[in-house]
Amino acid sequence: MLRQRLPLPRIAGSLSLLLSLCLSPGWADAVRAKTPETAPAELKQVLSQIEAAANRHNIEGIMQFYGSDFTSSSGLSRSELSRALTQLWERYPELNYRTELQSWDTAGDEIVAETVTYITGSRQSEGRTIKLQSTLRSRQRLQGQEIVQRQVLAERTKLTSGSNPPEVRVRIPEKVRPGERFNFDVIATEPLGEDVLLGTALEQPVTGDRYLKPSNLDLEVLPAGGIYRIGEAPASPGNRWLSAVLVRENGITAVTQRLRVVEGSATSTPPSQQ
Repeated sequence: MLRQRLPLPRIAGSLSLLLSLCLSPGWADAVRAKTPETAPAELKQVLSQIEAAANRHNIEGIMQFYGSDFTSSSGLSRSELSRALTQLWERYPELNYRTELQSWDTAGDEIVAETVTYITGSRQSEGRTIKLQSTLRSRQRLQGQEIVQRQVLAERTKLTSGSNPPEVRVRIPEKVRPGERFNFDVIATEPLGEDVLLGTALEQPVTGDRYLKPSNLDLEVLPAGGIYRIGEAPASPGNRWLSAVLVRENGITAVTQRLRVVEGSATSTPPSQQ
């Protein structure tokens, strides 16, 4: 059995920090959203300035928009967020960001905004180029120009390296009920020829102490051309990272998606993505 060290939780966990501006679950669901065209200029300006600071990798420029009592569903404090972003940018010095406002509303003197952020980039590691693509959907609660609370609503990250990484189709729900069973499928979509496909799957809780920490993964031969798993959600609400790696002779593809375990909600499965 081949054993290979691949930093999947490190990548996915860190990316959920980058401009995923969110709020607590119950509070967010109670808000009736308005279209982005009607958003106040102050909100658009804050999001634009955060995006610009992220593209410059300017940690001070980003953290000025986070309140001193900032909290997140991932368990990170304001200081931990700053430290994690700094470490991530040291590893990935060429990440680029694009954020789109999806909806907004007010709650008292606060603003709620839902955004989608697209992150792309690459880095060099031991002579290899590792390419990254990530999509984050999130909400944030702002008091004035400061973000005070956040929650990631959906998150998927894909890493590829090598001259011919496997093309994959991913079938994982975004949210399930406590104790609910679900499919976790990552399937190679192209003929492999004589190549042997190796891979594995990993599930981990989303917690502050797991950010920027790699995990060792045991790879096994995948005769069926992909990973097919049936998972069972924990008995209590929370967030999980579901990660999968597919390896062929001249390429690696790694995918990580956030699974939200929520009370009173039916399974929500996004369209299959490649």
